[in-house]
Amino acid sequence: MPIAFPEESCQRFITSVIQGFTGPVEHKNFESDNQGVVRPKVLLTDTDRRPYAARLVLGLTEAGCEVSCLATPNHPLLKTSAVRRMFPYSPFRPLGSLLKAIAAVAPDIIVPCCDRGVQHLHELHTHLRERSNSQRGVIDLIERSLGPFESFGIVSSRYDLLTLAQEEGLHVPQTRLITTADDFKAWKAEQPLPWVLKSDGTWGGRGVRVAYSLEQAQQFFSEISRPFGLGRVMKRLCVNRDPFWVKPWLSRAKPAVIVQSHVEGRPANCGVICWQGKVLAGIGVEVVSADGPTGPATVVRVVDDPEMMKCAERIARRLRLSGFFGLDFMIEEGTRSAFLIEMNPRCTPVCHLRLGKGRDMMAALWAQLSGQPIPETTPVTDNDLIAYFPQAWNVGSEFLQSSFQDIPHEEPNLVREFLQTWPERTLLYRIASDALRIRSFAGTLFARKGSNHSES
Repeated sequence: MPIAFPEESCQRFITSVIQGFTGPVEHKNFESDNQGVVRPKVLLTDTDRRPYAARLVLGLTEAGCEVSCLATPNHPLLKTSAVRRMFPYSPFRPLGSLLKAIAAVAPDIIVPCCDRGVQHLHELHTHLRERSNSQRGVIDLIERSLGPFESFGIVSSRYDLLTLAQEEGLHVPQTRLITTADDFKAWKAEQPLPWVLKSDGTWGGRGVRVAYSLEQAQQFFSEISRPFGLGRVMKRLCVNRDPFWVKPWLSRAKPAVIVQSHVEGRPANCGVICWQGKVLAGIGVEVVSADGPTGPATVVRVVDDPEMMKCAERIARRLRLSGFFGLDFMIEEGTRSAFLIEMNPRCTPVCHLRLGKGRDMMAALWAQLSGQPIPETTPVTDNDLIAYFPQAWNVGSEFLQSSFQDIPHEEPNLVREFLQTWPERTLLYRIASDALRIRSFAGTLFARKGSNHSES
């Protein structure tokens, strides 16, 4: 039987170990790059310390937006000089955090950088629709940022999204929703091994498994369909500095799981910015190097793939989406057909790259929000190989030397934060370091005190 602790006890424990901030941090000396043009206000949210969240802030600011952020304590965003205002994102009262930041910033759009942030916006929209008639402006803001309420459930479900893609005539692997381990027996009669299992509510390859036998598939299903255990929650908290898993653990929620037929080929993805169902700009890439077989890309090659962009356009139009989203594909070996395997209903690592006409999502969003034409911008590189920073440096890649190294040299504090080694990024390391500094300081203090006594 799982151990259950009261939510108040968990909150007191986490509060005692997280080095947070208690109020918004504001950068006073913020200068506009577009004199005479009103700077659109963007509220960016992130619960997961994602590197590309900080890169997105830099890109949006350079394009002419005023960016404020709702993020976790000690987020890399605090290392940039581009954030206008910073607000604390509470893992226990996320909707309250959102409302406070929205009230303070009055943004033109909200840009979530993680799936959990998207979920919080969906929950806030539902909460306000059911319980309040005085927050119509916030409801409209969320729909302006993401799309209509009817699309929320679809973008949050891998199975529903792929079902919709099939209705649109897009290439999709055979997919089935799995509710029990016995469901694989019927699936085996229809689909040859290997199979790909995925659970909802996961990202970065964490909830993906490739099964090469029926027994392995059943074992993987047992692993990824069960609620988070206390051990995994503590690991996320202490190693990843991520307290947001505590609430799902307390609720004992079980994620939905799908199984897909395996497509032999190369992974690829695209990121787009859209507005009310129309794609404004986008970039397609094929993965050259990744952090493991199912992990996130570290080096990519920019490609002109009409099939990937057609998928993005059809899904955006069908769901009338706004804001950023990404699509993941497998490019089938031999046929080169792009098989859609999942959607990320938020910005992705490729979105901040400014690669010129039709590929500058920062400029496209600025133009949409400001009512100005999309400006012509110079691509940051003509090299089609892009090494994501710091992802490619953290895991290493043979393609680093031949790639455009996407390093934000103008933000040295951010670069230093990203290049910390793995132990230095963990909460336990920081707690231990602080303890050693306090001990050293105390030792010095007592030594001085003892010296003064001896002198007297």
